[in-house]
Amino acid sequence: MAPSAESSKPTFDKPLKLPLSQEEIDRINAYLRDLTPEQILEWAVEHVPGLYQTTAFGLTGLVAIDMLSKITQNPPPLIFVDTLYHFPETYELVEEVKKRYNRDVHVYKPDGCDTVEEFEKKYGQKLWEADETTYDYLVKVEPARRAYEELGVKAVITGRRASQGADRANLQPLEVDSTCLVKLNPLFAWTFPFVEWYVDTNNVPRNKLLSQGYRSIGDWHSTVKSGEGDTGERAGRWAGKKEKTECGLHVDYFQLKAEAEKKLKAKAASEQPPSASSTAASVGVEAST
Repeated sequence: MAPSAESSKPTFDKPLKLPLSQEEIDRINAYLRDLTPEQILEWAVEHVPGLYQTTAFGLTGLVAIDMLSKITQNPPPLIFVDTLYHFPETYELVEEVKKRYNRDVHVYKPDGCDTVEEFEKKYGQKLWEADETTYDYLVKVEPARRAYEELGVKAVITGRRASQGADRANLQPLEVDSTCLVKLNPLFAWTFPFVEWYVDTNNVPRNKLLSQGYRSIGDWHSTVKSGEGDTGERAGRWAGKKEKTECGLHVDYFQLKAEAEKKLKAKAASEQPPSASSTAASVGVEAST
């Protein structure tokens, strides 16, 4: 008698034992690759410990939020990294989602800064132009890592999809980054038309800017309306910077942190007033000449 599909289905620890070996990651992906996004999310809720959803409330993230609301009464908590430079429409959408799905959102901002004024007093105006790497670290990467540490996050649901191209072209359902953070990409195989279809069919809240010519929405200072003939899914993001495809959350954490901290230390050293001993020495030299 041939085994049933149910009995031949691979089994996994509940919860998974972290960190995952590459062999286990490959085994999980071989199983998840053929599932629907809803089935991937259902599997994750059952198997993945310390699971949260990080979201900037883009369409794919909103689809995952809606799906989870229908899968479980206790969906993974939401984390929103507030860079302080989001569009007003994005902040409005956050509140709409909280009411629609009766969800709390863990909001994390740049360390020690609650407002744009506080951030710019500390780091200067238009830091994204002067030093984009440090900007990405301060407003996105550091707050996210602080959230993971304070909340005990072991895994996050992302809104990344392979059809978004660039570094995401070979995306897998489940990945583990250099910090051992598990990243679940439930809609990895969906194209943008599928996402739009789900949003329209299920009346999922969306950012009002999407109906005003924007295709992908980030910080207001680096997001523009997509131009005629610009059909890329992330068109309008990081205007004028074709080489940039990620905001920092999905690049090598340790490399970005080291580079940003090196620049911050150099900046702090250049702004230090001369010490009393060095001042006295210079006065002595002047007096002897």
